[in-house]
Amino acid sequence: MNAARPGLPGATRTCPHCKTTILDSANVCPACKHHLKFDPEALQHAAAKFSPLHVEGTIHAPAEGAWEYTMLLSIRDEDGHEVTRQVVGVGAMFPGEQRTFTLAVEAVAATGYKAVKRKR
Repeated sequence: MNAARPGLPGATRTCPHCKTTILDSANVCPACKHHLKFDPEALQHAAAKFSPLHVEGTIHAPAEGAWEYTMLLSIRDEDGHEVTRQVVGVGAMFPGEQRTFTLAVEAVAATGYKAVKRKR
């Protein structure tokens, strides 16, 4: 959990619907897609979002036998130190099945007093 004070870039809160940790600035939960707060500038914010990283890949189970898989997400800082590591999902695939995995990072510029770099 992020210790940033509310209003600073990176400040977090818990979605009241799905209990996922989300950015304090989020108007819509990225996990469950529920609306969280009314913001008359939300459409402008949504238009300003961009995706600096988007990766998608598909894996196919072998013709014989089953595979088990673990989807792991790891985030590292500029020094290579791990900031977070989470198991996102696990499962199994049987012959003839496939799974497609997508990783997308959404970003939006912080403005005003939120844009101040916090000290570590």
